[in-house]
Amino acid sequence: MKGLIAAAAAVLLLGAAPPDPLTHFPPALAKTLSNGVIVTAQVSNDAPIAGAHVYVVLPGDRTIRTTTDATGAFAVLGLADAYLPAYTDRHEFLTFGGERVRWFGVALFALGGILRLWPVFALGRRFSGLVAIQPGHRLMTGGVFAVIRHPSYLGLFVNVIGWALAFRAGAGVIIAVLMLLVVLARIDAEERLLGETFGAEYDAYRARTWRLFPHVY
Repeated sequence: MKGLIAAAAAVLLLGAAPPDPLTHFPPALAKTLSNGVIVTAQVSNDAPIAGAHVYVVLPGDRTIRTTTDATGAFAVLGLADAYLPAYTDRHEFLTFGGERVRWFGVALFALGGILRLWPVFALGRRFSGLVAIQPGHRLMTGGVFAVIRHPSYLGLFVNVIGWALAFRAGAGVIIAVLMLLVVLARIDAEERLLGETFGAEYDAYRARTWRLFPHVY
């Protein structure tokens, strides 16, 4: 995890070599927000927080091992996303819009970061980076989960789209679409495991909620 964060930071600096585009305030703000999201996730993943019950759980009673492919795809796309939007902005290649697009991207980036981390804290000990069923696992159907079944993945997508817009990068939008395809494959695996584990309870939950985008999908 720490190695991947360091690599992402390095390729971001490479793609956004001074003086542009990090001298543009919106992308610089997006970069700062990105660092905040990374640090928060790192704390949540590596260290228990007293009173908050935030942990990353190791493989549970039942774990789908094929998630390694998805994890690799996320890593490759994440590194590409750290480099290409900043690089294309610096060279004015496949860029679009102006400062309003940048600021809209910053707002989406912040919103996505909040939505991405919210379920981590809500799930507590049940949160895992793997597709796994934990000991004593129960379905979380309240709060944001009462509307959509995978809010963290929605947050990831909004986050990546916001990052692309902060740099006005067409390449970033393409990466976001590719990221969405990987997310959908991961969701398929998760819902298959949850359906096998919880049966009719999960079927009823699926019937009254949206998968990823409220009132759309």
